[in-house]
Amino acid sequence: MPARTARKHSRSRITCAAALAACASLLLPACGSTKDTGADGAAGAGGTGKVGVVLPLLTSPFWQSYNDYVPGMAKSEGVDALKTVNSNSDPSQQITDINNELNQGVKGLVVAPLDSAAIQAGLDQAERKGVPVVAVDVAPDKGKVAMVVRADNVAYGEKACDYLGQHVTSGKVVQIMGDLASVNGRDRSEAFRACVKKKYPKLKVLEIPAKWESDTAAARLDTLLGADPDIKGIYLQAGGVYLAPTLQTLKSKNMLKTAGSRGHIVIVSNDGIPQEFDAIRKGEIDATVSQPADAYAKYGIYYIKAAMAGKTFRPGPTDHGSTIVKLPSGILEDQLPAPLVTKENVDDPKLWGNTVK
Repeated sequence: MPARTARKHSRSRITCAAALAACASLLLPACGSTKDTGADGAAGAGGTGKVGVVLPLLTSPFWQSYNDYVPGMAKSEGVDALKTVNSNSDPSQQITDINNELNQGVKGLVVAPLDSAAIQAGLDQAERKGVPVVAVDVAPDKGKVAMVVRADNVAYGEKACDYLGQHVTSGKVVQIMGDLASVNGRDRSEAFRACVKKKYPKLKVLEIPAKWESDTAAARLDTLLGADPDIKGIYLQAGGVYLAPTLQTLKSKNMLKTAGSRGHIVIVSNDGIPQEFDAIRKGEIDATVSQPADAYAKYGIYYIKAAMAGKTFRPGPTDHGSTIVKLPSGILEDQLPAPLVTKENVDDPKLWGNTVK
């Protein structure tokens, strides 16, 4: 991007500097600094222009909900969003989808990466065309994005570990992992593993790599339970794709017992979809971490509008209950709240999973 055009009047320079200093003193990232990107990038449009939204998949209720939220959030922000594009769990297709959106002349992109490394090719394409990108749910390993809108996935693994550790005194627990090509799968897996080792040494962790695939999760869980029928707990890294196959597999083996009954397997999930809440109410699972599908859509759109207008942000607390952090890669990430949901708070009307019709 070109350097800021020099101010013609010293009074303007002083006023601008004072305003930025005031923002910095308040530690409000939303104050940010703005840049005049001029003709070198789409951001010169002042926040206007069409926005492309690329989804990773639509086979999960979580992503179906996110997809449903996008049009309303775009309308409320005054953003002209094109119809969402589904990459159907294919990282290569996602790069093609990004290129197709760029060829349609979008001025901004909101992308939920499937593969943290592979997405760089799409990000590089966007950067060459001067089109800002906001990443949702998954942070890229490399490549330029204006912001990552995500929750703390390390905390996901730690919350699941603590819940299981507090309800299972000893024995074998299983984590059904996500795709390790995604930073989400890596963060959740490593955090769960490390937490159990440090805090609950009487638990033995067994692992099922399932790559966010329902069929893979079901088949490998069936095999594992055949060899280790004395499982005491299960951590599902994505309820949207793992909840149904897990419950079906347990039921087929007569191992699905309600909470409080003899032989109940303690289950903690991730996503916060309505199906998980229903399973908690029935006693089929015990807890889930509510990943904010509504806030992902809202702030994905918010940040792409800001990026198109040339606005930048700093690490620190936000005005919407989250914190912007700088990742080791140098990318900024807005870490949105993701509460643990149990039978005690499953009916909370503030949880997005209770607002889905």
